[in-house]
Amino acid sequence: MKNVVIFGDSYSTFKEYIPEGFETYYPLLDVNSVEKTWWNRLRGKTDFCLVQNNSWSGSTICYTGYGNSDCSKTSSFIHRYRKLKKESFFDKNPIDTIFVFGGTNDSWANVELGECMLDSWKEEDLFYVRPAISYFVSTLKKDMPFANIIVVINTQIKQEIQAWLKQVAQYYGCSFVELQNVDKQDGHPTVKGMQDICEQIYSATI
Repeated sequence: MKNVVIFGDSYSTFKEYIPEGFETYYPLLDVNSVEKTWWNRLRGKTDFCLVQNNSWSGSTICYTGYGNSDCSKTSSFIHRYRKLKKESFFDKNPIDTIFVFGGTNDSWANVELGECMLDSWKEEDLFYVRPAISYFVSTLKKDMPFANIIVVINTQIKQEIQAWLKQVAQYYGCSFVELQNVDKQDGHPTVKGMQDICEQIYSATI
């Protein structure tokens, strides 16, 4: 049995299956039960134990959110990871696999891309997309070198962000999945889309 954590956005949320206070998107559309989510479908096909689904609808990996809002102490992937680490979550829960399924809101919110940095970040760099992505993945890899980190790259986001997610995953020796032809409504996966995501992740990484 593998212990799994998901760091995600709306695509990975479901009411009452994410931490209290986090914004949720699903249930919505025809994804009206948790069994229809991509991650619950994947759990049914594998032997993994979902220790936490750390997903927040509308969240960015970087510190900048919609309307140029500051998410450095709220919903950003980086802050949420740091909070878990400070609470000794990973000491209490050894993790085998981490899914990083983000970048969609960084794209949709038109956050500045920033420099193609792979090290030597300063806090102010993390308000930009590229430095934040590389910092986040690098930190996971450094803190949990034996975990399988799987970067899931969404469709219908900026090509520059897709390319950077792939480059960062390869640079740090992580697995990655480039999603293709995911069925969506209003930019979000339908039941078929959730099945598409599940099958593509399963085929590419399991």
